[in-house]
Amino acid sequence: MRGLFSIGLLVLSNSFMTLAWYGHLRFKDHPTWAKWGLFSVILLSWGIAFFEYCLQVPANRIGYSGHGGPFSLVQLKVVQEVITLVVFVVFSMIAFKDQVFRWNHALAAALLVAAVWLVFNK
Repeated sequence: MRGLFSIGLLVLSNSFMTLAWYGHLRFKDHPTWAKWGLFSVILLSWGIAFFEYCLQVPANRIGYSGHGGPFSLVQLKVVQEVITLVVFVVFSMIAFKDQVFRWNHALAAALLVAAVWLVFNK
């Protein structure tokens, strides 16, 4: 159960992270936000990233075997990276409809699944 809770928090955390890192690239389409300077966008992104950290830190503590969770440090990191990329693909397909998901992206995703299998293989 701790593993699922940790993964759920990582999905939420990475949703905030992706929004903070890439959401501002869509500001050009909004009449008010398009006028914001870089410093304002950085402050907004930091504000969004605060919520990422509020979820990421507990997710890592709950999931890490040193704190009673099911994952080794390497397993936790690989799971987090795969979640990051899955969240990013979903976000980019919704927010940036002009981006195309190509065969090489699918192959890279398959290799990530192989990476997860390798770190969980004993």
